[in-house]
Amino acid sequence: MATDFFFSVAERLGGEHFLAQTLGRSFKVVRGDAASFAGLMSWDDLNGILTHHRLEAPRFRLAANGEQLPVHTYSRPIVTRRSTVWHQLQPTDLHKRLAEGATLVLDAVDELHPGVGALAGQLEEWLRTGVQTNLYASWTGTEGFGVHWDDHDVVVVQLDGAKRWRIYGPTRAAPMHRDVDVPQPPEEEPIADLVLTAGDVLYLPRGWWHAVAASEGQHSLHVTCGLQSTTGADLISWLSEILRADEAVRADVPRFGTPDEQHAFLGSIGKLIAAELESDDLLARFTEARDANERARLAPSLPHVAAVPVDPDLLVHLVTTRHVLSTAPDGGTRLTAGGEEWTFSSRAQPMLALLADRSRHRLGDLAQAAEISIAQAASVVAELVDGQAAVIGGSA
Repeated sequence: MATDFFFSVAERLGGEHFLAQTLGRSFKVVRGDAASFAGLMSWDDLNGILTHHRLEAPRFRLAANGEQLPVHTYSRPIVTRRSTVWHQLQPTDLHKRLAEGATLVLDAVDELHPGVGALAGQLEEWLRTGVQTNLYASWTGTEGFGVHWDDHDVVVVQLDGAKRWRIYGPTRAAPMHRDVDVPQPPEEEPIADLVLTAGDVLYLPRGWWHAVAASEGQHSLHVTCGLQSTTGADLISWLSEILRADEAVRADVPRFGTPDEQHAFLGSIGKLIAAELESDDLLARFTEARDANERARLAPSLPHVAAVPVDPDLLVHLVTTRHVLSTAPDGGTRLTAGGEEWTFSSRAQPMLALLADRSRHRLGDLAQAAEISIAQAASVVAELVDGQAAVIGGSA
């Protein structure tokens, strides 16, 4: 079901055309209907999360008029017999604060809800970047955060109710979290004043000022998928890492050397950097390195703590979204994912290619695809589980 949500978002935003013409350039609104995301995340799901998890600020918080409400206004401290303290949510106080105009915020809900997690993972695969999904719920026209901008692009999915968005546009091109200057607040009227209703999708580039509030007093529930930016600063940082293979980069800067020595040092560094920048495959190598070192969506494989059972019906799936499958120099099959690298016999390539679609597969089907024994397939899977790239569990 979550895959259907992903295709709904990706295709409705425009697919390849969106990547080429809209991403990072302008906002986009795509209208839908309440049935578009029915079942993705409900009020009952939210109630269940708040009931069964101890969520501390700032991950779970209330905000109004750009300020975070004190925790004691909607919870009370509980001291355990071991003298640890946690804040127990008080539903009556929570309801009062929300009715008074507070916005409920739950960060990284993709780690708490399987459907939202699957949506975030699929967006990661499509957009080739990390995604964190936060949830917002509000009941009044009070703005939770005022007019503000984000340092990352966002994809907003309106799940229920209505939300008013006033969009002002950017006042500084491509602002960053760690920047040399800050964007100036917008002085003009918004360039767009729109209302999202259930089933609508909004894309907003980073740096675009906006203000958000529930529309006309209606309740609102939406998730915002924050897209990790990949900037020129990231490329430069990566270059500084790979160029350490050269002695000139590892050498001490000749701070006390003669002018000729300092000039020669800078010249050698400049030639190395220039050679990389002139390389036709530089961005491809950079992107592949970013994919290979992505943050995996970790999950345990209980009860299998010691070994992978040699069970043909055991289900296996990768928890990485941007893994790289390639041929090793010795002709073997190389899998790079989550900052780890494995090289297997070329015979393992078909089963790894099957796993690369991120679906759950029977161990027996993986073995059959590679024409190896189930025990051999289990051995390959065991290495991936130990490397936190795969999860096992359940039976077909």
